[in-house]
Amino acid sequence: MDIGRKLQAVRKQKGLSQRELAARAGLTNGTISLIEKNRTSPSVASLKSLLDAIPMSMSDFFASIEEEPEKMFWRADEFTELSPGGANTLSLRQLGHASRHSLQMLHETYPPGADTGERLLSHESEEAGIVVRGTIEITVNGHIGSLGPGDGYLFDSRLPHRFRNAGDMVCEIISACTPPTF
Repeated sequence: MDIGRKLQAVRKQKGLSQRELAARAGLTNGTISLIEKNRTSPSVASLKSLLDAIPMSMSDFFASIEEEPEKMFWRADEFTELSPGGANTLSLRQLGHASRHSLQMLHETYPPGADTGERLLSHESEEAGIVVRGTIEITVNGHIGSLGPGDGYLFDSRLPHRFRNAGDMVCEIISACTPPTF
């Protein structure tokens, strides 16, 4: 997906200038320009801030094909990739179309060194997850936890939080967020 072009189209559709969007999201208009020209990829946190300022959910931003309302089963290649990065970056793969449900399920993959960005995330929901493999460092409201396979987390997503793989192997998490706001 061409993140820059999609962001520009959504911004223009909402009648926002780069400067207005930047002010709402707490970023510079130069950053918006670089993203729209695909000269830089936004972190998950930055993209979330941009979309919150529009307002639009990440799942709606990345949705490309309308799914059938009665669809109940998805193959791995049918998940929607919500993270804008490429190889060796965080992958957030969403099951289904979150705007049609009260629960958002993600398959998260963090290569060594990957994180959700320097900026802490915060959104109106609760989230929980279980580490399948590797280790993840999670910061929630100033508290830091390091979790490994079989460990889990559950917290109020309104609290500032961040995920980071400080280990030397890929970390994989299955997570849920309700209501879907990410």
